[in-house]
Parts: sequence; structure tokens; C-alpha cells
Amino acid sequence: MPTPTCLLGGAGIDDRAVHGHDQDRFVEIGSLSKVFTGTVLTRLAKSGVVGLDTPLEECLDEVPAGTGITLRHLAEHTSGLPRLPVGPAGPPHDPYATFTEQALRASLSELDRLATGPLGEVEYSNLGYAVLGHALTAVTGRSYQQLLDDHVLSPLGLDAGAVTALPPRDRRLVPRGLFGRPRPLWTLTGPILPAGGLWSTCRTLSRAVVELLVERRLGPPAPSWQRGSSITWHNGSTRGSSVVAAAHDDGRWIVLHRLGDAAGTDRLARKTLLAAPAPRDGD
Repeated sequence: MPTPTCLLGGAGIDDRAVHGHDQDRFVEIGSLSKVFTGTVLTRLAKSGVVGLDTPLEECLDEVPAGTGITLRHLAEHTSGLPRLPVGPAGPPHDPYATFTEQALRASLSELDRLATGPLGEVEYSNLGYAVLGHALTAVTGRSYQQLLDDHVLSPLGLDAGAVTALPPRDRRLVPRGLFGRPRPLWTLTGPILPAGGLWSTCRTLSRAVVELLVERRLGPPAPSWQRGSSITWHNGSTRGSSVVAAAHDDGRWIVLHRLGDAAGTDRLARKTLLAAPAPRDGD
């Protein structure tokens, strides 16, 4: 069965939405949500609400003193926290279903004992981003969506809710099973939201990528982005949905979303971006 695919990019890339995809329908963006959370952090730091090196315990009363974890550690995946939330395992078809607000607060109270790696060493952590999002909402007294609207979407000229955890149901594009029935989705609207629960249309996402990575309208890219020798990127995947957003230092960029496996999306994105001709002087 052909894989629904949406590809948008700069010069040299042929935009397309094929096999039932639609660049104006909302799709899950998984861990690409982290770059929006990180951008909220950098915007709050620029305005002086928090600092990148503010200790986590100054933001959240539940966190024990002396962990050494800062907001920057959380954003850069150097907090030492494990990849996945701790606590009762969720069902195989919904691994985050049991990660509730109560479970998050229980984790905060024993954060000093949860580390699986040393402070300062990179260990990718969805739990870390759940904690970071919770810290930002606690410090500001604003909901995650309000922070996203006010500090990222509005400055980029995008409408409130253009990137959201709760898009209109009739505008969602979701993976489907063999007989065309929608596949069950993971529960990502709870405390895991800042790590992987956002939805966006590919058109909106491409605009955000250009303005954040190519034009850099909000300043240097947030520390959430992954960095190669000459490329800035991030990917994301949920159950049956995967995405890659990337920009080369010479201005080439791409947004690729598939209702298919993450490995295939990563390979296609890499191949497409490398094949795109480098911009000529004056382009």
C-alpha cells in the first residue's frame, strides 16, 4: 500500500502531497514538538523570565535541592534523566497512557534518584522535556498552549493554535489500518505533551522551519534542535506517523511527513536534502 507522504522544501525540491496526504490537514509531529518547547524556553530567557541556567529546583518546589539540573540541561538532553518516564508501564499500544500529572509529580519528588547518566552527558530524554514543559508553565502561570501561542506562533506571524495538541478532529490526518479504519493513537495530551504531543499542518510547519532555521527571525535556533557539521534538524515519530525537519547552512531546507515508519522517513529526508542543488549566489 502506498505511503501517504508530504514533502515541502526550498529551491530544488519539488513540493508534493501524495497517496492521500494533505499539507493543510493536521498531523502528529512527535518529538519535533521539542523544538517548540525549547523555543519557548529561549524566548522566556531572552525576556528575563527565567535563565537558561536557572536551577530546576528554583522553578518547581517538588524538586529536591542539589540535583544540579538546570533548564539548559533539560533542553540539551544533558540532565541525566532517562529516555522514558518512570512508573507503571503503559499498554504496548499506548506507552504514555499511565504517565499522568500524578505520575509526573511523583517523579519530580525523587528526581535526584532517577538519573541514569551523569549530569552533562547527552542522553536523549522524553522525561526531561516533560519536566521542562512543566517547569515553564509553573514559572509563568500560563498553559503550555498559551506559552506556545504567545512566544512562538505569534512572533512568527502564525495564528494561535496553528500548532496544538488538540486540532479539530475533522482536520486531522491519521494513520489507518488495512481496512481503512483509523489506528488508535498514543495518549500525548498529558504531561508528555511538551516532549511529543503537538500537531501541525505541513504548510504551517514548513513556514516555522524556514523562519526558525533559515531566516532565524527569533534568533539562534533553540538548543532543542540537533546539530550536524553543516545541518540543523530534528525528527519525530508516533504510532504510524513520522516527520523530519532540517535546514542546511547554505539555506536548503526540507519538511517531510509520512504516515509510515520513522526509518523510511529519515532515509528519504536525507536523500532528498542532499540531492537538492545548493543555492546560487543571489538566490
